[in-house]
Amino acid sequence: MFENTFFARIENFFPALIEKNFLVFVSEKIRISQKWAVFSTAVFLVSVPVFFQAPMVRQLPWLSLGMTGFWLWLSLKLLRNRATNLWGDLLLGFTWSWFTGSIYWGWLRQEPFLHLPVEAMFVPLAIWCLRHNREMVGNCFYLGSLLGTAVTDGYFYITGLIPYWRQLMIVEPEMALEVFQDALTQVRTSWGITWIIVLVGILLLFGIVPLQSKKLYWWGFGAAVLSTILVDSLFLLAAFVA
Repeated sequence: MFENTFFARIENFFPALIEKNFLVFVSEKIRISQKWAVFSTAVFLVSVPVFFQAPMVRQLPWLSLGMTGFWLWLSLKLLRNRATNLWGDLLLGFTWSWFTGSIYWGWLRQEPFLHLPVEAMFVPLAIWCLRHNREMVGNCFYLGSLLGTAVTDGYFYITGLIPYWRQLMIVEPEMALEVFQDALTQVRTSWGITWIIVLVGILLLFGIVPLQSKKLYWWGFGAAVLSTILVDSLFLLAAFVA
C-alpha cells in the first residue's frame, strides 16, 4: 500500500511540475514578445509624424488637426477591449503627440521657442495619469517622445542653428537646400560634432536603461527616446547627401 501511494504521488507530481514549467515558459515568451511588439510599434509611431504628418500639416493643417479626433476615437475604442487595451493605451500617447504636432507645425512653426512648450501641452495630464496608474504605456511613450524633442531642440540652441530653423520655415522649397547647406557648416564644426556625441550619449542612456525593466511602459518610453536618434540620423544623412 505504501508503494502504491508513493508511486501515485510521483505520477501526480511530475505532470504537475511539467505543466507548471510549461505555463511559466509560455507566459515568459508572451511577455518578451509583448515587450518587443511595444518597442517596434513605438518606433513606428515616432516615425509617422516625421515622415507622414510633417509634409501634410504644412499644406493641410486643419486635416492634420482633425485627424486627432480619429486617433482619439480609435484609442478609446481599443482601450475598452481587454484584448486590445495595450494598443489603445499606446495609441492614446501617440494622439497627444499628434495633436501638439499639428498645432505647432500647422500654425506656429516659424517660432522655434514655442516648439517645446506646445509639444509639452499634455505633460500635466500625463503626470496625473502616471500617478494614478492610468494609461501607463501611452503616457510614458508621450514623455519619451517629448524628451527626444527636448534634446533635439537643445542641440539647435547650443550650436546656433535656430536662425536656420526660422529660415527653413519661410523660404520656398527650392531654397531649402541652400539653407540646409549653410546649417551643415555649423554642424561640421568641432563644437557641433562634440554636442552630437554628448546628446546621443544622453539619449542612449535614457533609451537603453528603461529596456532593462520588465514593465511594458518603460519599453514604450525607451523606444520613443531611441527613435529620436534614428529620426535625427536620417535627417542628418539626408542633409549630407543633398
